[in-house]
Amino acid sequence: MGGAEPASPLHGPTMPAIETFLLHHDDGIRVMLTNLGATLMAVDVPDRSGRRANVLLGHARPADYPAAGAPGPDAYMGATCGRYANRVAGATFPLDGAIVRLVANEGANQLHGGVPGFHRAVWRVERAEATCVILSHRSPDGEAGWPGALSVTATFLLPAPDTLRVVYRATTDRPTHVNLVSHPYFNLSGDPETTIHDHRLRIAADHFLPIDGAALPTGEAWPVAGTPFDFRIPRPVGHDVRPGYNHNYCLNGNGMREVAWLDHPASSRSVTIATDRPGLQFYDGYGLSGAFAPHSGLCLEAQGWPDAVNHPGFPSSRIDPGDRWQAITEWRFGPSPAS
Repeated sequence: MGGAEPASPLHGPTMPAIETFLLHHDDGIRVMLTNLGATLMAVDVPDRSGRRANVLLGHARPADYPAAGAPGPDAYMGATCGRYANRVAGATFPLDGAIVRLVANEGANQLHGGVPGFHRAVWRVERAEATCVILSHRSPDGEAGWPGALSVTATFLLPAPDTLRVVYRATTDRPTHVNLVSHPYFNLSGDPETTIHDHRLRIAADHFLPIDGAALPTGEAWPVAGTPFDFRIPRPVGHDVRPGYNHNYCLNGNGMREVAWLDHPASSRSVTIATDRPGLQFYDGYGLSGAFAPHSGLCLEAQGWPDAVNHPGFPSSRIDPGDRWQAITEWRFGPSPAS
């Protein structure tokens, strides 16, 4: 079940070895992941004829992913992003009367927790079974500018033959903020040579966050009604927004609930997404390049709202000593309804 990768410059005497794991049910989905970045590498799902295909963009081996901290359009592909996913404006935010200064890694801003980031960490393997893998990671106080030592676990679980669940948990020894995200790119056709424009999408959100030229939220929440951002009724993803979608949707409801649905009519594959998070980042992959063409996969990332550290009106991402932070995302795969 786990296969250790050959020696790699990404690990050494004080770091765990890089391993891959296969989660599976006899007649269900098959999930490949690695402890390098707590990364989802592949999810094999059958179509209406029972033919299996991988519905995620990714690479065959952990060694094929970008080296630690390297930039690139696939740097976060399938990975766990942290300790603060999405963007922090100006790489600064106020905390208890002081200004916290982070290490910027996208112009003047910080993206996905900065460098090195959780996406390139080699996580420790706490448990590895046929239907469950638990990984852990400790981010030291001051890493990429973030206050507090943050202890994190990521649980990858198959609670049913058709369902993948990811549970993140975190604790801290100082007041700080946390926003962990799983960043898979979906192409339900199973063919990364095709685009996702023909996929149908539904998002249970009445509002979204408009962004500026740096993909930072402006601080407003706009109604989706009457705009190309309205996916409350399933419709093709298309390409109505230029250069593309890269926006947080303010999800309706609270607690664990179904928030999105995606399907590929030609293969009849679909996925239903449930989460306890307040936001969902819809990114249509317009920036992909190299091994994967633009729009060859899309992301639906359950998250806290981006840059919440600088917007008191957004749902809080703060965590204090004694708190037990948790985030759950679940993907349930199955056939599309007959159309």
